[in-house]
Amino acid sequence: MKHKKRRIALTALLLGALAAGAFAEEQGARPSWPQPNADALPGGAFKDMVVYGRKLFNETYSVMGPEVRDPAMRYSGNNLSCQSCHLGSGTQRFALPMVGVYGAFPTYMAREDEVRTLEERIQGCMERSMNGRELPLGGKEMKAFLAYIQFVSTNIPVGRATDGRGSPPLPLLERAADPRRGADVYASNCAVCHQADGQGKRNGTAGDAKGYLYPPLWGPDSFNNGAGMHRLIASASFIRANMPLGTKYDAPVISAEDAWDVAAYINSQTRPTRANLDRDYPNRARKPVDAPFPPFTDRFPSEQHKYGPFKPILDAQKAVSASSN
Repeated sequence: MKHKKRRIALTALLLGALAAGAFAEEQGARPSWPQPNADALPGGAFKDMVVYGRKLFNETYSVMGPEVRDPAMRYSGNNLSCQSCHLGSGTQRFALPMVGVYGAFPTYMAREDEVRTLEERIQGCMERSMNGRELPLGGKEMKAFLAYIQFVSTNIPVGRATDGRGSPPLPLLERAADPRRGADVYASNCAVCHQADGQGKRNGTAGDAKGYLYPPLWGPDSFNNGAGMHRLIASASFIRANMPLGTKYDAPVISAEDAWDVAAYINSQTRPTRANLDRDYPNRARKPVDAPFPPFTDRFPSEQHKYGPFKPILDAQKAVSASSN
């Protein structure tokens, strides 16, 4: 009898624990964020490749930038690094991390209107954010990028949407973002690092392939106008969650309104131009409302696609979609 009571008690405890776990998951309990450390890997070829991939990610300019000694290695057209946008070696939560990215590919991408591999996504970054050219698919550098992204995605299930990917959503403004007001926000919050002229602060001097301590946000050594960061919703969301440097997504320093306006100011500046942007988003119905380049299939002006307000455009898209169903 005592054994039976004990079994009943243990069963009740087990069921209670399972229920508590299910409740925590239902309430949105977050798993701990991974803390990958490549240096802790056992020695060997895989560790060597992962460590090289981390170097490529953090010091892109020193290995394949436009100032490196070997012209054949000048794949990047600017002196940024991958972590200029993907902060903390691509591991910082809600700072466009690489954590979980490996298992998210192949995936459909609206920009090309087709299923793309991770290799193809990396090539897109090279051509747009790095304003450069494609890497050899079977080359050491591509393998190193893949090895590093796989490593920081360790234990993330294939296909699972990692909580912390991308940047947190930002409430839409009811008005257009204002670059003139954004100039004041920039002067107060951004210029101390990125400099008043937006050209960043170098680690050394021009020509030494040492890159930037704080990257340029516009001008000839920045990302081109085909990069995702040139879209207002994408850039404002990133800025609110991560800037000024050291900001965490759950304790933003600047207001949502300021993030919209300073992003508008940054994206109003001159930067490298990517050819044939009209070929992006061949399925126009899937083109993001903040893609600031034609062609557009709606009645809204180009200026509104660049600065908003975006809600009227989204509402019009929903109406068209509803009428076609």
